[in-house]
Amino acid sequence: MEVIEKTSEGLSREFTVKVPASELDAKLTAKLEQMKGQVHLKGFRPGKAPVSFLKKMYGKSVMGELGQETMQEAQDKALEDNKLQPAMAPHPHLDESKIPDILDGKADLEYDLHVEVLPQFEPSNVTGMKLTKLVAEPGDDEIQETLENIAKQNKDWKARGKTAKSKDGDRLIIDFLGKLDGEPFDGGKGEDTPLELGSGRFIPGFEEQLVGVKTGEEKTIEVTFPEDYQAANLAGKVATFDVTVKEVQMPKDAEVNDDFAKNLGFDDLEALKKTITERLQSELDNQSRLHLKRAILDQLDETHDFDLPKGMVDAEFNQIWQQVQQTELDDEDKDKSEDELKDEYRKIAERRVRLGLVLAEVGKAQKVEVPQEDMNRAFQQQAMQFGIPVQQLAQFYQQNPQAVAQLRAPIFEDKVIDYIIGEAEVSEKKVSKDELMQDPEDELGAGAAAVEA
Repeated sequence: MEVIEKTSEGLSREFTVKVPASELDAKLTAKLEQMKGQVHLKGFRPGKAPVSFLKKMYGKSVMGELGQETMQEAQDKALEDNKLQPAMAPHPHLDESKIPDILDGKADLEYDLHVEVLPQFEPSNVTGMKLTKLVAEPGDDEIQETLENIAKQNKDWKARGKTAKSKDGDRLIIDFLGKLDGEPFDGGKGEDTPLELGSGRFIPGFEEQLVGVKTGEEKTIEVTFPEDYQAANLAGKVATFDVTVKEVQMPKDAEVNDDFAKNLGFDDLEALKKTITERLQSELDNQSRLHLKRAILDQLDETHDFDLPKGMVDAEFNQIWQQVQQTELDDEDKDKSEDELKDEYRKIAERRVRLGLVLAEVGKAQKVEVPQEDMNRAFQQQAMQFGIPVQQLAQFYQQNPQAVAQLRAPIFEDKVIDYIIGEAEVSEKKVSKDELMQDPEDELGAGAAAVEA
């Protein structure tokens, strides 16, 4: 096998790989010798079939496997011998018209291998970086508003008079029996079922027809199940429901006091307020960190300028552009041409890749690691998000190392940011909640995948 560097320009490397047909044939013969005892051919005792016969039977398929293995060996040799760290997976360029002859053992395996490498640079010193941390505290009005919202979500219900008609927002206690063509269907029966009118819990049209009913009233309503209804036997069908209204209830906001707090599991109202304050403060602290992170990224972007792997930038830009095409443009972008937009988003892609590489170098230099417990927590969060067992998700990640890297990357990024904050000179500036909650427009985002490249 010969692996010879053909060109070297910037971050791009081109190699010529040549594996003689005789070398491939020797590998094929050795492989078939191993197979002799594993295949059972009619007319031959186990392990006695001649290699020449096996070549006729399995030569092309085995040669295809050997070709892939040999190309991987060549790639590893090119990287190891030249001490190269690829930015992305190397790209082989093989003349497909030669493949039949290679599989038949009539031609050498010869092709070009393109490798794009990571840039070599010295990250700027982050020790003593000057940062301003925006901070805010939740106000009494916000705490009170949160309390009132909780009260609305935990409202009490009071029976209306027997002659009072139900209104949108009232709650009914009902019995119902659903029928298709006059016959009850499975799952169409309920007793003492609470139904808040206007909640949209039931089939479209069901709740609307119960506005204006009274306690004790019996009513038959007709509805049409949606075409995409989860039960296929009901999808798109017209059904009737015999409804008995057992009680009409009006909403009543819960009184915010110690008893209210105790019903929610707290010792008293002050304990509930303390928990609310801590939660609101946590939200503000998270937003404060986003602003601080943006300030760090801006400074790192200003202090680093080096060549970027085109493949990484292209991949990042394509991901951004795909998102742009799937969303409505902001008012400030609607009058721009496609070329202008692409130019702007390519600059964002370049920034993301550059910052990802910088954070990677800082993390590498400081030996930043992602603890397994953080990965386990991320697994659990994703399992909950997708509604699948953690073991099933873990099995997927075991089979997909790239997916594991993508999951680890943002965690690693946060660890590096934490390190930089710890080394920086951070002063605090009190601001209003509205000022703090403004979008810091973090532009690293999806490009965080480059962090551990």
